[in-house]
Amino acid sequence: MKILVLNSGSSSVKYKLIDTTTDKTMAEGGVEKIGLPDGFLKYKRQDGTKSILQLGKTDHQGAIKAVLNLLTDPVEGCISSYAEIDAVGHRVVHGAEKFTKSVLINDEVKEMIRQCYDLAPLHNPANMTGIEAITALMPDVPQVGVFDTAFHQTMPAKSFMYPLPYRFYKEDGVRRYGFHGTSHRYVSGRVCQFLGVDAADKRIITCHVGNGGSITAVYHGKSIDTSMGLTPTEGLMMGTRVGDVDPGALTFLMTKHNLSADDLQRIINKESGMAGVTEISSDMREIEAAVNAGNERAKLGLDMYEQRIIKYIGAYAAEMGGVDIIVFTGGVGENQTGLRADVCAPLAFMGVELDPEVNARIRGEEAEISTLASKVKVCVIPTDEELMIARDTEEIVSKR
Repeated sequence: MKILVLNSGSSSVKYKLIDTTTDKTMAEGGVEKIGLPDGFLKYKRQDGTKSILQLGKTDHQGAIKAVLNLLTDPVEGCISSYAEIDAVGHRVVHGAEKFTKSVLINDEVKEMIRQCYDLAPLHNPANMTGIEAITALMPDVPQVGVFDTAFHQTMPAKSFMYPLPYRFYKEDGVRRYGFHGTSHRYVSGRVCQFLGVDAADKRIITCHVGNGGSITAVYHGKSIDTSMGLTPTEGLMMGTRVGDVDPGALTFLMTKHNLSADDLQRIINKESGMAGVTEISSDMREIEAAVNAGNERAKLGLDMYEQRIIKYIGAYAAEMGGVDIIVFTGGVGENQTGLRADVCAPLAFMGVELDPEVNARIRGEEAEISTLASKVKVCVIPTDEELMIARDTEEIVSKR
């Protein structure tokens, strides 16, 4: 099947066209600055070269139409008509407790996604614009929703409940949901294939570390705990997100500085994390360069960032009674060799032993970076959420 995978944001649409018979990416790119006069579509050709197409001001439907026109363009395209697209898979951020797996999208599913708007006001409405755009442009093509939260619906109540008055869970759905589920599901399965082991009897900790970051405890193939919560701001220190912080500190700042809820949302989502602490950047490459240049604030930020990863790995190892495999993925996890070494060094008491030479040369490729003597396998597995979405879409559409 040829599956078009869409990730629709508030001002962008990312896409990949994947042939699931070969798992080959036929085309990929994205529209940025939707709604602004200087909107554009950037894309990668099959020979690896990149180009940009200026679109001007457009909405989501216009953006997706531009993508479809590019895919079918006689010179730049890779298919002859829309009809060659067998299905469309959509990334949907929040499925609450309504979705435990990927589903075929119909009117009932759309309404259930809308019911999650209050839990993900920045993401779910944007995801829905992509669904509605495909409905308008290709009304007969089947669409599938793949939810970031679905993989974590196997967490037990002791992991997902907050120690707040129970009525807030019962009436408002306030609990830990977790995110990056499609990535955690992909890499936890893929690492077992890579190592030739059965996931059913393994304790795996998956570290999706990038500008956003989360860590998941995968016990016998199922998520039993994860670092993100009701929203993606809980857990690790991230590029601009705050991660774990005393809620009393937030109410203190709201009172002292007369901050509104919107002010606080901006601070914890856009102004905190590495960017907030270092006042340099949210980009780990720039932080690493600043550390190498002797910048003390950058060093503090990096130390904080790494310490929180170490803390979650240790906690999840204790929760599962040990760990068999640790996986690094995401932009930072796949490419920052120094960070992987720093994170693994204090885990030696658990039997983690990194091979420094192998680790130093691995960037963005599948590899085992632990020594043969290591009691815990440590691997780098590049994530492929789009491929996971395409596979789910193919499976669901094939059963119609």
